[in-house]
Amino acid sequence: MFGKLFGRGGARPEADSHALPVPRRQKNGMYTLRALGDDRVLALVEAADAGDWEAVKAALAPFDVGRDHQVLGELADLDGVQDWIGRAVEEDKEHRATALLISGTRHVSWGWEARTTALAVNVTQEQWRVFRERLHIAEEQLLEAAELRPEWVTPWRRLLTSGRGMSLGPAVNEARLDAALRRDPLDLETHVEWVSQLQPRWGGEPGQALAFARDALARAPQGHRLGCVVAMAHIEDWVESDGEDCLQTSEIQAELRNAADHSILHPAYARRPGWQHDFNMFAMALSLAGERHTVRRVFQTLDGAYTRWPWTYFAEPEKQFARHHRRA
Repeated sequence: MFGKLFGRGGARPEADSHALPVPRRQKNGMYTLRALGDDRVLALVEAADAGDWEAVKAALAPFDVGRDHQVLGELADLDGVQDWIGRAVEEDKEHRATALLISGTRHVSWGWEARTTALAVNVTQEQWRVFRERLHIAEEQLLEAAELRPEWVTPWRRLLTSGRGMSLGPAVNEARLDAALRRDPLDLETHVEWVSQLQPRWGGEPGQALAFARDALARAPQGHRLGCVVAMAHIEDWVESDGEDCLQTSEIQAELRNAADHSILHPAYARRPGWQHDFNMFAMALSLAGERHTVRRVFQTLDGAYTRWPWTYFAEPEKQFARHHRRA
């Protein structure tokens, strides 16, 4: 089903016993990935959707929520979690850190939902008020979770997002970046968040994000997913640029090919729940760069699996995925 990952003559990866069945595809052959494509994550999402804290804790058992950003992200983006997680924070002393982490992470996402993706000048005063109110709660809860579980990296990555939204300034955000990277120097999600922080629209300088991403790739062992940060840095450059074809140079195409070969297309790359998100980052970056060879391997491996991020930078993300998938 996944196609050949390593190109001609490559071996097909072993079947994942927890992989969800591929749902009925759309006419264009694509489908939206659900619950990271994993039945254990689906059980977690369903328990959270039902507001069943005991079932949530049981479903979290196979995962390290203090390090697995993608599993935590499934809860962060689930509407309704904010309605019941507060009770778990107050009543479950033994698992208070986990409840605080989930609640704080949800409040970050919930805050950005209130703000919307509109330009700052188009956000109403009421939207700003709700945004900051929710982020303030998130800050308190995530900082307490980090204090209770000092080995966790996930609170610090989310605190980077809330700190950016609260305009806490470079000193605070750099301290949070350092805190995250001390716990995991190769953490992809922390690096991707900092790539966003370094964009000119958030006060960064042109070229800073790409330099940061290149340095990260140079430190990453072969087969490590950190290579995706290079793809995201180029996507962010495209977002900042006025030109639709700004990535279509032979140098950028070669850099993206090398980053993909070093990371997601390397034999040492480990497929974990949600691996399709990594491939979607490269699929979008390679497509924007007009690359014709590696992008085919990436889309072939995805076999139609679409993740909203990072395609949401397009006005019609699903149509763009389908178009580039068809061209590949």
